Amino acid sequence: MIKTFQQLHETLSQQGKRHRIAAVCVKDPATREALQQAEREGLAEAVYVDAEDPAEAAARAVSMIRNGEADILMKGLIGTDQLLRAVLNKETGILPKGRVLTHFAVAELERYHKLLFVTDVAVIPYPTHEQRIEQVRYAAQLCRNMGISEPRIALLHCAEHGGKQFPFVDGYAEIKQRAEAGEFGPCLVDGPMDLKCAMVPEALQAKGMQSSLEGDADVLVVPDIEAGNILYKAMTFLIDAKTAGILCGTAAPVILPSRGDSAEVKFNSILLALASL
Repeated sequence: MIKTFQQLHETLSQQGKRHRIAAVCVKDPATREALQQAEREGLAEAVYVDAEDPAEAAARAVSMIRNGEADILMKGLIGTDQLLRAVLNKETGILPKGRVLTHFAVAELERYHKLLFVTDVAVIPYPTHEQRIEQVRYAAQLCRNMGISEPRIALLHCAEHGGKQFPFVDGYAEIKQRAEAGEFGPCLVDGPMDLKCAMVPEALQAKGMQSSLEGDADVLVVPDIEAGNILYKAMTFLIDAKTAGILCGTAAPVILPSRGDSAEVKFNSILLALASL
């Protein structure tokens, strides 16, 4: 089980695989530094894709993924909307029919004993029931790729019950049933629960609750992008968490960092994308 980015780094280095990254509009120092580190350490080969029109560069990079010329797509100094238009193009994009595009953030926290996965903090504003099912499916697979044999997935809410104001919580019971039936592979899914009950065993005990997750979640499935984005930015700014992020659901991993992210965040995101292959 990989518990830190350093451990992930070492594991990938030992595998000796070298994947190809189609990097779009690499004009900022942080993206270039992250890619150069990946190349220097033999983890990846970077292909820099640029053009006068960023939209054209995005289309060319996506075409490389479709044609098997690259394994990972990475955003550089280009607008997210421009890159996603190429990714989501129904004729030439890389989102297979029936799949859901969603974002996963991963954080290494000083006060938590392992990596924490969070979805979705960047793409889906208010997930439908069907989208949430796919988020759980992708989460379980991504965690298993990281050596977590039975991922613990928490369906978050502000309380342990729903109500008319929170209709999405009604779908949690079905998601748990699907997990118990083995639809998502080996994993434990529980909710609704608040964040402390998902991550702190003592919080469960204080509320007199029992959960298959035992206050030891690997994954937090947040209710909506507002909760997820605030949580993610609080982790990065208030407690200086180490982070990474990728898009899942596409035919190949997509690294979609913020243009203001550091080289370390972008390198960690490359590591996460490599682990997801």
